[in-house]
Amino acid sequence: MWGPSDPVVWQGERAGQTIGEPEREAARRVIEATVAAAFGLPLQELSAPTRRRANVAFARQVGMYVAHVALGLSLTETGQVFGRDRTTASHACRVVEDRRDDGDVDRMLDAIEAVVLAWKASLEGSRRTVEVHHPGRTS
Repeated sequence: MWGPSDPVVWQGERAGQTIGEPEREAARRVIEATVAAAFGLPLQELSAPTRRRANVAFARQVGMYVAHVALGLSLTETGQVFGRDRTTASHACRVVEDRRDDGDVDRMLDAIEAVVLAWKASLEGSRRTVEVHHPGRTS
């Protein structure tokens, strides 16, 4: 499902910091759990190999959008994280961006992004703590 195990590079403040396979898996799980809760869907619906109902497809598109926009993953990486290809991830981002004009959708996306960004910040904060307490040690 993941494709290549190349490290992902975070964008933004700590550009150039790479994350490995465990963090990629954790990112997918955090995004899927957050999106599933926001949409009131069973978690397994988001990782199903087929499109499913329209609300499930949109929820999956939201997950891809958040991975790309909030975490700064490339469209190729985003597709790999969700078991899809780059063009599917690109389409998902366009669909979600178009729906942001709806105030309810926009507020929901803001809340989902806030949860994912909080997770990312806590991950980065724990890395800094490990670096301070264990200089030279990689985790």
